[in-house]
Amino acid sequence: MKPRQLIFELFGDYLRHRGGEVRLRALVAVLACFGIPDTTVRVVVARMRKEGWLAARREGRETVYSLTDAGWELLDERRDRIYGRAPSPWGGRWHLIAYSVPETDRLLRDHLRKKLVRHGFGPLSPGLWLSPHERTEPVRSAFSDQPAVRLDVFHSDAGGRAADRSIAARAWDLAALDRDYEALLAAHARALDALRAGDTVGQAALTGRVSLIHDFRPIVFADPDLPLELLPAGWHGAAARAMFLESLDLSREPAHAFADDLIAHA
Repeated sequence: MKPRQLIFELFGDYLRHRGGEVRLRALVAVLACFGIPDTTVRVVVARMRKEGWLAARREGRETVYSLTDAGWELLDERRDRIYGRAPSPWGGRWHLIAYSVPETDRLLRDHLRKKLVRHGFGPLSPGLWLSPHERTEPVRSAFSDQPAVRLDVFHSDAGGRAADRSIAARAWDLAALDRDYEALLAAHARALDALRAGDTVGQAALTGRVSLIHDFRPIVFADPDLPLELLPAGWHGAAARAMFLESLDLSREPAHAFADDLIAHA
């Protein structure tokens, strides 16, 4: 796991419940559990501060770090995608965004596409993206101050479930996503058994918990959270989410207790 992602995971899962800030020495101690050396932590923290993700203050001879507003906004957006699920049943309406970005603004266009994916949209064609859920407003708001980006929003049905399933199959690689969920289940099945038996404590509880969040996050970000009517038979996503939530519930107390002790003695 990359140090930057580890820092975000720790703030999102643990530090937000412990006042939202951490001493540099304590952060070094926690990341050492993941094999990240002291010098690397200091370089990454300095870089994240320069980029506007972290803020620092002095407390005696200590430096204390917290996330900036931009950092918390990013984590809150991630949290919504990881833990929030769309209501069911689905009404059968698609929400579409057609966009136009000048060829000279490729970085801006890439940023727009990443934002669309993050909110669960898939490409029906290169400039036309859609979602079964009404998430158009966050995308529009994110680019409201970008005159180079033109967004047109439409809402429509496709004329039946057969057409809906065809659209879903074209807009998302559901087979690849299902394989990712299946691999996640296989990779963390033994760890869940150990948690159920109460055998996972201390550093193993912390590293296992953060590793699971780290592994689950990119898969769920790629998941458009499709209604049941549009999912292929044998879909592993529901089982993977159930495993994820149960593992987090069982690992919370031992993982956070270990982190509390580690930080208190750093």
